[in-house]
Amino acid sequence: MRPLSDLLYNFHWIAPGKAARSSQAYAGFLGPFLERHGIRMLINLRGPNPDWRWWRREKRVCAGRGIEHRDVMLSSKRLPTRNMLLMLLDAIDEGPGPVLLKCSGGQDRTSFASALYIVHEKGWDSFKLAQSQFARWPYLHMPHRRQRWLKLFLVFARADAKGRSLRDWVTQSYDPARFKSWLEAHGEADSFHGLYDPALGL
Repeated sequence: MRPLSDLLYNFHWIAPGKAARSSQAYAGFLGPFLERHGIRMLINLRGPNPDWRWWRREKRVCAGRGIEHRDVMLSSKRLPTRNMLLMLLDAIDEGPGPVLLKCSGGQDRTSFASALYIVHEKGWDSFKLAQSQFARWPYLHMPHRRQRWLKLFLVFARADAKGRSLRDWVTQSYDPARFKSWLEAHGEADSFHGLYDPALGL
């Protein structure tokens, strides 16, 4: 039987012993939860939030247990910038494992980051496995209308990369405006809310 905290926090291994995914640990018990799974690095996909108690507590719990904490900003409704994607890939590459990817509910941004993790680590032959991270069950990914771009991203990326690795493609070619045009050309103009604007924080 799975521990209660795993159910509460929508916890699942992406790659057993190497990378996992979960929701925000709102119900408490974050420290024991991380320790039980041997997590050595937590990637917070909600970005830095120093004005919020949950963020300060998360940082404090990680620091007290020698767990590296990284903030990576992603939006589930707005198309990411190149820098946002590179920050995620850098965190995956530079941090000690096992790594935990988490957002608020562990359903949308976390599904997106988990899919990117798989392609980044295993290459485009793992595309089907990566797309399975968007499953309704067990990950509870039930996207709203403006969140459908999340699953479409790797479809666009694979076609546009033409065999290049995910990192090389993001570094050399990714442009959110081009992705926007691709979505619109494929009848998905309403699958996103807009481009992410770092200056505005949205």
